[in-house]
Amino acid sequence: MDNVKWLGILESLLFAAGDEGLTLKQVAKVMDIPEYRANELLNMLKEEYENNKNRGITLIQLAGTYQLVTKKDHAIYLKRLVETPNQASLSQASLETLTIIAYKQPITKAEIEEIRGVKTERPIQTLIAKGLIQEVGRKEGMGRAILYGTTKEFLDYFGLNDIQELPPLPDENNEPLFQEEANLFFDQLNEERE
Repeated sequence: MDNVKWLGILESLLFAAGDEGLTLKQVAKVMDIPEYRANELLNMLKEEYENNKNRGITLIQLAGTYQLVTKKDHAIYLKRLVETPNQASLSQASLETLTIIAYKQPITKAEIEEIRGVKTERPIQTLIAKGLIQEVGRKEGMGRAILYGTTKEFLDYFGLNDIQELPPLPDENNEPLFQEEANLFFDQLNEERE
């Protein structure tokens, strides 16, 4: 196999590894080549990125792992991307799920589904992808279910300093009223961000 194909395979592997990166040993094992050959390919790929000033990424070695990273020259554009608010608003299912997590955290998926009465796999994935919730531990007992809680990004997204700024919960006799009030709160904040 020629170097171009090997470099393409190596680039794909590094891209798929993401922030974790790959060690020289991992590259050699996955590509089924000796370590010296893996090292040659890594150096060739690094040189290719460095010699082509039009490329947006480069190859670095950190703590014994190789990973693809964006070039420092493009930092200003990446900063703008991160600072640009995501225009996609949350769906009703995601808002309901987020409301339950915000008030009842830490909470398991099964407990959320019990409150909502429907499956919550997709809303949870959406909320994790948006960085609004995260895994905060495991529940004691059989199965050790994942516990979810809100993140700092959640507070930023809704303009809160801390979780205590959420509207207080009504008494348990008014559970439907609680859900309605919480949904109104999150809907209003979500609309203000659009």
